[in-house]
Amino acid sequence: MPISARPRVIGLIGGLSWESSAEYYRLINQSVRRRLGGTHSARCLMWSFDFAEIEAFQHVGHWDAATEWMRDAAARLRHGGAELLVICSNTMHVMAEAVEQTAGMPLLHIADPTAEAIRAAGLSRVGLLGTAFTMEQDFYTARLRARHGLDVLVPEAPDRAVVHRIIYEELVRGDIRPESRAAYAEIMARLAARGAQAIILGCTEIMLLVHAEDSPVPLFDTTALHAEAAVAWSLGAR
Repeated sequence: MPISARPRVIGLIGGLSWESSAEYYRLINQSVRRRLGGTHSARCLMWSFDFAEIEAFQHVGHWDAATEWMRDAAARLRHGGAELLVICSNTMHVMAEAVEQTAGMPLLHIADPTAEAIRAAGLSRVGLLGTAFTMEQDFYTARLRARHGLDVLVPEAPDRAVVHRIIYEELVRGDIRPESRAAYAEIMARLAARGAQAIILGCTEIMLLVHAEDSPVPLFDTTALHAEAAVAWSLGAR
């Protein structure tokens, strides 16, 4: 491949947790190989946090401090040659706009390729699973509603607590339990009963736990959609 045709470099902010960051790396490289063939792989950089430090910020509400750390990570990636910023987490998009303002490169927001895929499927009313921060704050649901016209349902409070607990006590630690899969399946069924036409897996670790057969309605995996959109941009889509 001539130098002028080289794919642009994807900058990944990972370690949010590394369990899903490993999936991003795998999915991005598989997509590049599928598109280009042969031994091609992605041109990418990753800055990986110690998630215990980020989790501590999240659970005491120190979002300003977390934002500064995320800005620092973006700067490190830019200095390394990254041309597109990808935050490998739904929750940490709470500061996406603030990070992009100083990143010196475009940021691919995880909600956008997800919403575009939902719209392309002809759907408009979706259930959302994620951390309590993603389900209960408006940084994510407001973008889905305002920018993409989606009607977003979140689980009732007891179900939100279950979803959040399983993410932080199990999934970010790579602990995959059948009983937790069953609990998520019941929660997804209740969202479908309320009218959800599909379910957004709005935490990048949830795809490690549940699969299409666990849900009565289609699943939209933010990790896979985000990774695929990053590859499309890298290989030429603006």
